[in-house]
Amino acid sequence: MPEVAQQRQAGNEAVPASNRFQQAIQAIGIFFLVQFLVGQFLGNNKSSTTGKTSTVPAYTDRPAGDDINNYNSIPQTIAPIWPMNSSLDLSIYLAPSLVMPSLSSVDKSSLVLEEKGFVLGDYQENRQIDTTFKVPREVQNNGTLWAHFYIALHNHPLDPLAKTYDVAKAYHFFHPLNQVLPKKKVAKTRKLVGSSSETNIEEEEKPEPSGPVWSSYYHPNFTISFIPDSGSQSYVNMHPAIRQHVQLEALGARDASGQNGWYYPILFVNTFWQLRDHMTELNTTVKELPLHINLNNLANWKFSLYASIGEGAKQNQKQAASGGPMSAGGDGSEFEAFKRILLDTNIYLLGTTAVVSVLHMIFEGLAFKSDISHWRNKKDNVGISFRTILANVFMQTVIFLYLVDNSDGTSWMILFGQGVGILLEAWKITKTVDVRIREAAPDSWLPYKVTFEDKHKLSETEQKTKEYDQIAFRYLYMVAVPLLGAYAVYSLLYETHKSWYSFIITTLVGSVYAYGFLMMVPSLYINYRLKSVAHMPAKAMTYKFLNTFIDDLFAFTIKMPTLHRLATLRDDVIFFVYIYQAWAYKVDYTRVNEFGQGGDDEPVEEKLASKPLSAAPEADPAAVKATGSQTSTAKKRR
Repeated sequence: MPEVAQQRQAGNEAVPASNRFQQAIQAIGIFFLVQFLVGQFLGNNKSSTTGKTSTVPAYTDRPAGDDINNYNSIPQTIAPIWPMNSSLDLSIYLAPSLVMPSLSSVDKSSLVLEEKGFVLGDYQENRQIDTTFKVPREVQNNGTLWAHFYIALHNHPLDPLAKTYDVAKAYHFFHPLNQVLPKKKVAKTRKLVGSSSETNIEEEEKPEPSGPVWSSYYHPNFTISFIPDSGSQSYVNMHPAIRQHVQLEALGARDASGQNGWYYPILFVNTFWQLRDHMTELNTTVKELPLHINLNNLANWKFSLYASIGEGAKQNQKQAASGGPMSAGGDGSEFEAFKRILLDTNIYLLGTTAVVSVLHMIFEGLAFKSDISHWRNKKDNVGISFRTILANVFMQTVIFLYLVDNSDGTSWMILFGQGVGILLEAWKITKTVDVRIREAAPDSWLPYKVTFEDKHKLSETEQKTKEYDQIAFRYLYMVAVPLLGAYAVYSLLYETHKSWYSFIITTLVGSVYAYGFLMMVPSLYINYRLKSVAHMPAKAMTYKFLNTFIDDLFAFTIKMPTLHRLATLRDDVIFFVYIYQAWAYKVDYTRVNEFGQGGDDEPVEEKLASKPLSAAPEADPAAVKATGSQTSTAKKRR
């Protein structure tokens, strides 16, 4: 049992201002960021009458039972039975059974909390208790660990079996401390080469369960909060998630109308911030467990928010685990990740992350728009690395297949975005070449083959671009193929996989993540050989590189392996090389360049209008020739 002196010290200490500020910011963040969840779980139910003027008299002014003619067993409106600032005593006992004997005969080791003189409504009260307890055998075998709460006005008996026990001065209830949750599905993996143990064979022969596997889990941290400002409530219209925490007056007393009653102070066992990752699975190997309890007062609006959202998330999780239809709130994993961010992230860093996340989405949309606009208005293939586009289609398809192979932890929005990216790159292929299906050679295994044919006869500059693209990829293969082969051998010998297909996809996607930036090298090489960047989608690349720097910010603020953190800096190298090329090969985007382009987003009509005239209206031909304004003699701009 915890020491009383430590409890008193914790209860009398004021909460630091920084902690109060952080709690306030977190509460505001929760309120605004989970509005859609509140809408799902609370709906438009506004029948709660918290804080309204009570028409229910004080409990001490209740009439005798014989004087009530129109008695209703279900109260319509309920009011607090005890006034604000009441001094309370609280004890908590742990047991594997719902039935408790007299407290005088209960083993003292089951008493985990004993507090005296807790003031109802004093928000400075914040008592902390740390203790341990022995796990009963029934709980080890998937039984329920019940916490029995005994609350009474100060110095009044807590034991319901005591002769002097008064239901007007005390009450008790029970609440489970463990949770029955579905086990996470763990994909069975094995070494494809070099594993001859019989363990893998036994695991393969072991049948898979047809439905979810449930188990008992325990979290060591609990926050127990009295709700002092709940006021009068409409009991029949109360949200079920809130009503389950309300304890009505034990004798069913009513006011003179017979319709209204009273309720004891709400004691809320707050499990909202309990994360699945911090829970312990209960089994026969668990002999002793720690228990940390925070005892305080909580505002009613916070209680309503925690109770309704928490209960809705639990119901969604159970429905998803049972194979039911997925609700708008998901299966609970997204909400679990959201809570983890709020708990584990510094409040200032959290605000910065929210701002840069919005910027990331804006830049991503602008890059998408500029990229499409650039390709729609492009009239030639100068400076375009066709092989890079094909490689991008292949790499994004590999990533898409990898996400599908691991679809249990992948949001459908991620899959949708990846699919749109593949379609965009495929569309670029059709803008660069004509895709045709031709008859294959007589000695071919397939009757038809897919060919890529030029849309028109290539100009000299386009022919050079094609040649430079071949040279760049020749050197790229010399670097990428050995790296891919080495990674594949390492993954095959030292890592486990679900199947050969999973091994191929995982190896390819690992190479894409590690060496994907090499696909930008051919474009830089073409820029170098052409001595120009006029053909590049400058705006789209600028937005993409801004997103790269935002990713760098996340890399140094989010926990990740060091090698992965360093890998996020790879695109910066490409960006700085491109910046140097843009400085070396300057382009005036307000005029038509040597490739017939007048800017990334400039319409064709404006491009034609921007072209220099062969001769000014009614101008002297000699003067025109002297000015050198004829297009045939225009020099290449740098």
